[in-house]
Amino acid sequence: MAMSDTAIIPRRSLHDELAAQLRDMLMRGDLKAGDKISEQALCQRFGVSRTPLREALKVLANEGLLILSPNRGASVARVSPEEVDELFPIMGALEAVAGETACARATDADVAAVQAMHDEMLVYYRAGDPAAYLRLNRAIHEKFFDIAGNHALAQLYQTLMVRIHAVRFIAQKSSDRWREAVDDHEEMMAALRARDGARLGAILKLHLRHKAAMVHESLDPPDVRAAE
Repeated sequence: MAMSDTAIIPRRSLHDELAAQLRDMLMRGDLKAGDKISEQALCQRFGVSRTPLREALKVLANEGLLILSPNRGASVARVSPEEVDELFPIMGALEAVAGETACARATDADVAAVQAMHDEMLVYYRAGDPAAYLRLNRAIHEKFFDIAGNHALAQLYQTLMVRIHAVRFIAQKSSDRWREAVDDHEEMMAALRARDGARLGAILKLHLRHKAAMVHESLDPPDVRAAE
């Protein structure tokens, strides 16, 4: 884990900002599954004391990104293939229902809002900024649930998102998988603009299958499989 760079954080909403910075480190691969967290190194990197850092670590532990062990500190959570196979089909089903309902309820303003988010996400894709891309990506998926307006459905989604967070941040996309994800989102937008709920639901299920495949590849890279 490289700690040479400095990024002093202003002291406003400090532990929330620290949590966001740590998520970005996970997304970039600066922190990898199983890595032990060096509190001293992170305090030096961000110019903070241990108290707000530990609060940020607790936030990430609650999201499933880190493991906090008594007397051993924090480490980056590991993700099992079994968890991927359990969670992603459920997420795909929930997102499909949200997409179908959103198409039936979406106003022109709703579609325009999602399109603007999509266009901004593509800017980050072209710039090669995965952390910023992922923030917009998640916002788009959550927007489908907002438009659908089904509170129970949204609650189920958010409950699973806490667990799936760890998979989304720890797994690294290849360039081909990232392009595939963008292509999926282009098709989602076409379906939303056409108010084609069945098509959007099908694309969302496919998109989650693609994500699951990406995570499996990250957990078991091709070069490792070939060597076995």
